[in-house]
Amino acid sequence: MTATATSRATVTGVTTSSPFTGTTALLRLYLRRDRMILPAWAIVLGVLPMVYGSSIAGLYPTESARAAFAATTAVVKSQIALVGPIFGSSIGALATWRSGILFPMLAIAVILTVIRHTRTEEEMGRTELLESTSIGRRAGLTAALLVAGIGTVVSAAASTAGLAAIGTGAAGSIAFGAAMFGAGVVFAGVAAVAAQISTGARLARGLAFAVLAFAFLLRAVGDVGSGTMSWLSPIGWAQQLRPFADERWWVLLLSAVTAVVLVAVAYRLHDQRDLGAGLIAGRPGPGEASTFLSGPIGLAWRMQRGPLLAWTVGLAVFAAMLGAAASGVSDQIGSSEFIISVLDRMGGTKVIEDAYLAMIFSIFGLAAAAFSISATLQLRDEEESSRAESVLGAAIGRPRWASSHLLFALAGPAIVLIVAGLAAGIAYGASIGDIGGQIPPVLAAALVQLPAVWLVTGITVALFGALPRLAPGAWVVFAAMLALYIIGMVADLPQLLLDLVPFLHLPRLPGAEFQAAPVVWLLLIAVALLVGGLAGLRRRDLR
Repeated sequence: MTATATSRATVTGVTTSSPFTGTTALLRLYLRRDRMILPAWAIVLGVLPMVYGSSIAGLYPTESARAAFAATTAVVKSQIALVGPIFGSSIGALATWRSGILFPMLAIAVILTVIRHTRTEEEMGRTELLESTSIGRRAGLTAALLVAGIGTVVSAAASTAGLAAIGTGAAGSIAFGAAMFGAGVVFAGVAAVAAQISTGARLARGLAFAVLAFAFLLRAVGDVGSGTMSWLSPIGWAQQLRPFADERWWVLLLSAVTAVVLVAVAYRLHDQRDLGAGLIAGRPGPGEASTFLSGPIGLAWRMQRGPLLAWTVGLAVFAAMLGAAASGVSDQIGSSEFIISVLDRMGGTKVIEDAYLAMIFSIFGLAAAAFSISATLQLRDEEESSRAESVLGAAIGRPRWASSHLLFALAGPAIVLIVAGLAAGIAYGASIGDIGGQIPPVLAAALVQLPAVWLVTGITVALFGALPRLAPGAWVVFAAMLALYIIGMVADLPQLLLDLVPFLHLPRLPGAEFQAAPVVWLLLIAVALLVGGLAGLRRRDLR
């Protein structure tokens, strides 16, 4: 029997006047649950365009300097593929060009938000409990879309206000905010459809991210080529609005129509399927589990392998693009002493290419830390879903269970950074004709990030072990580190604040002299946090 709103009301004995009944209550619940994560990504993504604009204004104060930078950058295909095309040389045009990387980042945040409140809730059985009351059939999906929409609106409004505040102009600022909103709502629709197609949250995320990757690829190939393929990508639409360069307001119709169609399809699929089912049926597993799944490490590997592969491939692609662009950095920045001083301060070397590589690998280190947080918080998900109770009911202690996931939280970032270092080293070496000579120093720049990454892992474990309700606060800590790092590159923040970012204590390889003291201190702090977190887990009750 198809689980329509009518049949569900008949089975449960509860009459719902509308399939949207209870949407407001669920919206408040979802906002409460996302009270730390949603503001973190929404505000950070919204503030970054202003940060980029301020840095460009300081680095290139004259129109001629900005025009020279735009002309030089426009022929660097690796950067155009990564960020997008340049449509002007004003501060606003260059800031929004540099902010092109924010569109896929916003899409990732929106996809995770929608699937977390739809398919994940359904998979864990909470949706069935809610819909057995007077909650309407469509209330959960609607509330999830509204939460993602609120986060997108906050990001769009913050970016608009920030760009206008630095004097770039109202029309272009509004256009960029509208472009961000358009990209966000399209991928909210993509996530909503993916949640109906799959039978599990993991597959839903995989489908949505596959669509995002394909959209990014279409945009990248189109921008490097004739530009035709860019019109097949929602990310390309956001950039083709051309803020601060004779805005094309009609492009917003493409995002609006696509979002409406996707949401309508999601509702249609949602109404026709049974609770817990999807268009892609789950495959029956083998009659007996393999011996590898007989222990907690095998089970953790089964859960962690998908995200590990996705992060490794994704960062490797970005590393190859950025590594290929390293050889052209000197030509792009010209003779600006301020730019060279900033790169030297953040990169620790007078060689511009080395400073550039050191800077991007600090950012990759932050990305690896994000993966580590996600892998560590899998422990919390297992505990919240009561699956941990089943595992611990066997002859497996808490430290052994937790260590099985921490193995991937600690080794996973190492794998990600090694592959990214190799990709960047090969790409950079190929661009200058010295692959063998560039791989070792670039790989060292990647691996030196690990102590800071593991310190972030330690913070997450400490929160999970001692204060499990606050464990998602690790994302707030991460967002604060990211904001301080980015703003610290272009603003004279107090050193006391910059010292809170562990990545800024590391040797700025390649090029700078390796210093063991900060590496050792970060490792010691990370070990202390890990030990303290595991000790707290042993003493407290399961939630």
